Amino acid sequence: MRHPPRSALLAAVGAVALIGAVTVPVVTASGATPACSVEYSVTSQWGSGFQGSVKITNNMAAVSSWSLAFDFTGGQKLTQGWNAKWSQSGTTITAASESYNGSLGSGASVSAGFIASSSGSNAVPTSFKLNGTVCNTDTAPSPTPDPTDPEDTAPPVLRVSGNKFVDTNGGTRRLLGVNRSGGEFMCVQGRGIFDGPVDDASVKAIADWKANTVRIPLNEECWLGLSNINPAYAGANYINAVKDLVARVKAHGLTPVVELHWTYGQYTGNSAGCSDVHAGCQKPMPDMQYTPAFWTSVANTFKGDRAVVFDLFNEPYPDRATSTTTQAWQCWRDGGTCPGIGYEVAGMQDLVDSVRGTGATNVILAGGIAYSNDLSQWLTYKPTDPAGNLAAAWHVYNFNTCSNESCWNSTLAPVAAQVPLMAGEIGENTCSHGFIDQVMKWFDDRSLSYLGWTWNTWDCSLGPSLISSYDGTPTAFGTGLRDHLRALNG
Repeated sequence: MRHPPRSALLAAVGAVALIGAVTVPVVTASGATPACSVEYSVTSQWGSGFQGSVKITNNMAAVSSWSLAFDFTGGQKLTQGWNAKWSQSGTTITAASESYNGSLGSGASVSAGFIASSSGSNAVPTSFKLNGTVCNTDTAPSPTPDPTDPEDTAPPVLRVSGNKFVDTNGGTRRLLGVNRSGGEFMCVQGRGIFDGPVDDASVKAIADWKANTVRIPLNEECWLGLSNINPAYAGANYINAVKDLVARVKAHGLTPVVELHWTYGQYTGNSAGCSDVHAGCQKPMPDMQYTPAFWTSVANTFKGDRAVVFDLFNEPYPDRATSTTTQAWQCWRDGGTCPGIGYEVAGMQDLVDSVRGTGATNVILAGGIAYSNDLSQWLTYKPTDPAGNLAAAWHVYNFNTCSNESCWNSTLAPVAAQVPLMAGEIGENTCSHGFIDQVMKWFDDRSLSYLGWTWNTWDCSLGPSLISSYDGTPTAFGTGLRDHLRALNG
């Protein structure tokens, strides 16, 4: 799905006040350990300046380099510093690790000092970020599942059996829920990792709709930590944020679907979303340069957790580049040099092989061509999966070509008769739910799976948005999905 215009990211920030040489303990509202803590001290002060220090404690996963950011709001000017690369831009101060102290394990601390000029009150900074993560505030840790609460039941380990998703006991499972957009675009735009909160309360709000699945779109350049991405939002920081969200989703009994949305590769042909080589928009196909490495890394990360589902690529559209449908489907499966696409393509078989090469046996989803709206030859070009855990993904909006029952009966029903079928995105641009009501009925009648796009507070006239607030308040469009899920699973 295409995305609405860029919006401001609002982040809650914690506060710490440390005056003089006195150190005040970092205490959060709930008493929980923060993701990181910063103790700020003024160790000496004179008429025109002062000496200060920061002690940084990392409570997240280990990092190989770190960068601390905070603001001087009292007109202070940095003059020199030590034990970090210190710099100032406007009011923002940045302290970046040196080569000798970049490694910071979980629970480890590092200190650095500086000298600055000051006049007036020498106001103490109130917000600190370590590698983009807000410090001195609750991390909203995943709650321990309560087996007596159906909302807190761990999600099932899934596998494919014929044309159904089943759990370890052989019981049929339908994947019904929402998409949680943000991880595919915020990082590449230099604005963070997720769009809006992904804390426990926001995930619980999804569960309160009686959803059982959350699809999490990702960006391959951010996951792999390529050089064009702000390090605060890339590599280990990005991966850890995704892992944390997956854990929160699971803690509420929801199945996480991790999905590759935006990829590398320059495409300027028919229906190009952008001219940039970087992963800043939807490309017609994944690239061979980075996508197999992305899926190898993702599969290695989650292969020990078969409750996690892998969705190989958001919305392939090689049909817009090639001159024939046959060429499009060949490109889709086999990759390589595809007509009309200027970079080497990774086909669906390449990606299945990358996942299975790690030993991961998680369920894999593969969407068709025409932005995953065309499954007419999916069975003919179906990739080979040695684990036998491959399912079909399909997307539909009211403006797509295959948006009526006649098309669904002729192209979807044959696929659904042989493999599990999930509509990974359903939506409409009417700010209403008349169209998705039809989609849900067709899928309900056949016990198939579907996910609404999207659990983000966007203007529904710019893109299908299910909510107006992350507490789960639905839009007029979202009301249809919420009420339907509650009727099915309430």
